[in-house]
Amino acid sequence: MKTFFILTIAGVFAIASCNKYQIYPPGTNPVTYPQRKVRFELFTNENFAGDKGNIQFTIHMGTAPRPVFDSSLAKMKIEDIPDSAHRIIIEKLVPGNDTSTLEVGFLYTIENVGYSWHLELFKGGETFKQVQYSFK
Repeated sequence: MKTFFILTIAGVFAIASCNKYQIYPPGTNPVTYPQRKVRFELFTNENFAGDKGNIQFTIHMGTAPRPVFDSSLAKMKIEDIPDSAHRIIIEKLVPGNDTSTLEVGFLYTIENVGYSWHLELFKGGETFKQVQYSFK
């Protein structure tokens, strides 16, 4: 019984101490890229007091034919867009750590007016992009 207990404990330690290694084909090395992040900042320096029109913003990441990420913010009144001291800040990692050049920024729709955007390039070699959009 004592021998069984010692062998069981030794087996548990042997299994727990094993490391898992991934084998790559000869001549290749695994490449890791730093995580890419976008910081979206939305605010206005204008006075829209009394403008009761509805506006809906979407934060966007992608290329012309294919979005990597889109997320709509809650619909708000134009007069409720915060000033620069109270800006809306959202940080988002690039899904799948896509290393290509991306368009990042804001898409928005003003009810009964139309659709517009503010987009900037996030180049492939960059790891951080800050998009500051002052709505006008």
